[in-house]
Amino acid sequence: MKIERRAQWLRGVLDLCVLGVLATGEYYGYAISQRLEQAGLEHIKGGTLYPLLARLEEAGLITSWWTPGEQGPGRKYYTLTQQGRQTFEQLVGEWTAFSEHVATLIYQKGEKINES
Repeated sequence: MKIERRAQWLRGVLDLCVLGVLATGEYYGYAISQRLEQAGLEHIKGGTLYPLLARLEEAGLITSWWTPGEQGPGRKYYTLTQQGRQTFEQLVGEWTAFSEHVATLIYQKGEKINES
């Protein structure tokens, strides 16, 4: 698949995917990126991920804190807020409905749609 198309699709669901990672626990930025990659998404660059995390925090969906590093710089950890958890659950429902509609269209295999 063309990289541009995958990138466009990813932009549409990256917020949901990041919230999904954080729904499972507390993570620092690089670990979030690794989890997304392990799930089969492409590598998310810091220039994409960190502004997204800042927007989610500004919206009250996540919170963050710094922990000191044992050998080197500290890490900024992120987790969902209660509002973030509720928003995530709502978005999962919306995504499920949307993806079912898309699946209906792309898997109809030449069936004619009833015109009303």
